[in-house]
Amino acid sequence: MMGWPNGRGPQPPRLDGVTAGTSTDFPPIGPGDVTAMVIRSGTAAIEVDSLERAVAQVRALAARIGAYVAGTEVQTGREQVPSASLELKIPAARFDEALAGLRPIGKVERVDVNAEDVGEEFVDVTARMENARRLEQRLVTLLAARTGKLSDVLAVERELARVREEIERYEGRLRYLRTHAATSTLAVQVHQPYPQRVRASVAQLRGGDGAAHPVPGCGGAAGRAGRAGMGRGKIVWPYGPYGRIAVRLAVALLTGGG
Repeated sequence: MMGWPNGRGPQPPRLDGVTAGTSTDFPPIGPGDVTAMVIRSGTAAIEVDSLERAVAQVRALAARIGAYVAGTEVQTGREQVPSASLELKIPAARFDEALAGLRPIGKVERVDVNAEDVGEEFVDVTARMENARRLEQRLVTLLAARTGKLSDVLAVERELARVREEIERYEGRLRYLRTHAATSTLAVQVHQPYPQRVRASVAQLRGGDGAAHPVPGCGGAAGRAGRAGMGRGKIVWPYGPYGRIAVRLAVALLTGGG
């Protein structure tokens, strides 16, 4: 039977370079860190006279409070009300100042704010990461001793890889919580006034019964007013965001035909 060189069994790989990981990104947490772990986000809708001027004002507000515009979407299609959506990333300490700065821009129609307290999760994840680091240190110590069978050493290496993967996940989660608690998000939608539908009055139609009835196959204001009268009438409704057009409707006599 062939023996191992020097009469020794299989030797585990050298692990001189294996050390426990260290982290300088996550200092010990204090009471202030926990109380500050609140993620705030909000949305706001504002009616404005001029879309371009309003967008410029929102950008100026962001610059004034140390925020930045993370995304912008503008809609100015032919049949659309001119509008824009801007996503602001704001220092958490100046979130309320950002909300107050919306009022001079136009008529604030809606403001919704959500605050999520993640302090408990932050403490929990930090504790899990510290336990994982202690386990990592013990595994590294076992490998450094290089004792036991090769299979045992390989098992320790696999466990060490798993623990380090856990530590990376914990670090990523803590980074996420810190970043989002320090920076709030505010989505601002600005739009020009919506056009108002003008319904035809009874006086616009001849011989009506004073009530609005739907016309089969014709919806909206035209359909409601079509059956209100006998003969011909005129209905005005908005066409796109830029104006209104007058439309002549020929209304057949439903009771007499023709």
